[in-house]
Amino acid sequence: MIKIISAAATALLLTGVAAPAMAQSWMSGGGATTDWSGPYIGVYGSATQTNDQDDERLRFDRNLDGNFGDTVTTLAGADAFSPGSCGGSAKTGVAADGCDDDSSGSEGGIRAGWDFQFGSFVVGAVAEYSGFGAAEDSVTSYSTTPASYTFERKLQNLAALRARVGYAYGPALIYATGGGATGEMSNQFYSSNTQNSFTATVNDDQADGYQAGGGVEYMLAPNLSVTGEYLYTSLEAPDFDIRVGRGVAIATNPFVLAPNTTGTDIQRSNDRFGLHAVRIGMNYRF
Repeated sequence: MIKIISAAATALLLTGVAAPAMAQSWMSGGGATTDWSGPYIGVYGSATQTNDQDDERLRFDRNLDGNFGDTVTTLAGADAFSPGSCGGSAKTGVAADGCDDDSSGSEGGIRAGWDFQFGSFVVGAVAEYSGFGAAEDSVTSYSTTPASYTFERKLQNLAALRARVGYAYGPALIYATGGGATGEMSNQFYSSNTQNSFTATVNDDQADGYQAGGGVEYMLAPNLSVTGEYLYTSLEAPDFDIRVGRGVAIATNPFVLAPNTTGTDIQRSNDRFGLHAVRIGMNYRF
């Protein structure tokens, strides 16, 4: 999170330092007032980082009643997942070896919007579509066998419609933005357990939520501007459950202990997917 904030500050500062000099040369040619009213289209790229939850873990439905609050126990009654959990993907099947952190990613997209200016105040709306690279969010829990169990989700694309409210100062527009977002998300499950069987249940791949952030837009020429912004995306991830069956494991395997020998359902404890993005872009205004 600290790296993202630092990158955001650097990006906005560099945009703010470079753009006014370019805007000054345009304004000296007769463009005394910046008018932000009207439609525009643009492109942008960004660095992204998922919002890891330090306390996230896996949850279990041992009696298959739909409530994921059960404890998976060994034949002796001990907690079969006592080694604990960590954010990220397992390095090995042993808890002491830890997890690899979720990697930072990238985003690229297109936008179209329309602004209305009232004195120094600007209001408008913008629609965007983004594609992502490596925007992943993983969590791992460990059993005493030992074995690891990892849930991974990735954001593949995102569409958003947001309002924008800003204050115009010379060639600059300082703004806040927020609105709805919806995207397509994929889910994967990995385990070092080779004895049990694992069957996935996916109800949907659609994730809905919101975006909020802010930034600065500088007019470089009468029809061309550059943008630097920070944006946070929060989505409710689609349901993704794993049914653990006996497979070739012994009958006293914790997942299939009597009286319920059908198996155990697993899901991750956090259904929110959070993403930080630091963006640089350009807009063409009509």
